[in-house]
Amino acid sequence: MLREPSFLAEKASEIRRDVVRMIGLARSGRLASSLSIVDILAWLYWDVLSVDPADPWFESRDRFVLSKGRGAPALYATLANRKFFERDELWSYRRLGAMLQGYPQALRIPGVDAPGGGSFGMGLGIANGLAIALRRGRSPCRVFCLAGEEELQEGAFWEAVIAASRFCLDSICLVIDRYRTKEEAGIPSASDEAFCEKIRSFGWTAEACDGHDFSSLGGALRLLGQGAGRPKCLLARTRLGKGVSFLEGDSSGESEVLDRERVDKALRELEKEEDPL
Repeated sequence: MLREPSFLAEKASEIRRDVVRMIGLARSGRLASSLSIVDILAWLYWDVLSVDPADPWFESRDRFVLSKGRGAPALYATLANRKFFERDELWSYRRLGAMLQGYPQALRIPGVDAPGGGSFGMGLGIANGLAIALRRGRSPCRVFCLAGEEELQEGAFWEAVIAASRFCLDSICLVIDRYRTKEEAGIPSASDEAFCEKIRSFGWTAEACDGHDFSSLGGALRLLGQGAGRPKCLLARTRLGKGVSFLEGDSSGESEVLDRERVDKALRELEKEEDPL
């Protein structure tokens, strides 16, 4: 069931506010990296993935792998908003013994199919393994993997790209968070097409899109659906720290601790973004 863009935008705004609150309470976590992927997650969990919060482990569900582990707060807030677990769990993020730790733990958290975090570039290999296991069980389920662009520097990532093509894993859909910083804002989009051509040369289908535009994401995925027998890649252009002015596009503030004043400022901006009137 496809949702209206206004519905997805409202969900994304709610998720962003929860991400700010949970990182503010924990005084720890990658806020800018989390905010850049919120729209992608809202689109996936309400428009694309076949999942059931009432039965998180049902066999015919689609699988999701968060390779970009530093975006874990965004995944947690999305799962809570989708009713996989109680929203109150968010406020104990990173506390000793809490369910939600710095990186997702597989099977401990409802809705989390695979561990996230660790060394860059490992998530796609995990997604490949899931896809192969599902195919051996004759399952039609899809496997989505969300990776950060920094993972493109890792050999393990490209080995997984080669393996997915070699084994014809057409159930794989890789989404790459290609965030732009202020310094990169003027770079022409040709660089995105160059990447798409590179990954196509490995036997994939690939399309670039706007990672904050739900219509653009959906349109690109439909185009990828025409590449039967090949793994798929969406290169989603995003903005680091999307929605918070003092973080947006500024990689230098990625690891700064949020104090109460900055939390309140971020929440005011996000509330204004949701209701501009």
